[in-house]
Parts: sequence; structure tokens; C-alpha cells
Amino acid sequence: MSDAQPAWRIVRGTPTPEELAALVGVLVARTRPVADSGTDRPAPSRWARSARPTPGFPGRLGPDAWRASALPH
Repeated sequence: MSDAQPAWRIVRGTPTPEELAALVGVLVARTRPVADSGTDRPAPSRWARSARPTPGFPGRLGPDAWRASALPH
């Protein structure tokens, strides 16, 4: 690539070596493909799932909700 035109050039200003390194880091990060994050995530544990609300069961709201929370579902 020494004979070809540079991929980018500084038009104005005098950036510091740290600023150039940050720019190169951003450019490299932008050229990498994005991984599909939905398939690599492990399933939540039973303990974590127990803290989530049950679908279709809104629970009991109101002043006696604490009493209903001890009743079997």
C-alpha cells in the first residue's frame, strides 16, 4: 500500500499521537462485523428466573397483596 493513496489524511490541525491512536481505534472497530448477541447469551439460572414475573399472572394488587403473596398460585 506504499504506492497507493493513503486511506485517509489529516486536512487541518495537528493531532497528537493519542488523538491519532483514538481515531485509528474507532476506524478499526467500525470495520469489524457485529456479532449476533442473541445466540451467545447463556440461559438465565432458575434462581434468576424465579425473580421475574410469571407471564399471564399479574399478581394481586391492593392493600392485601402481601397476604395473597403467601398463598399458592
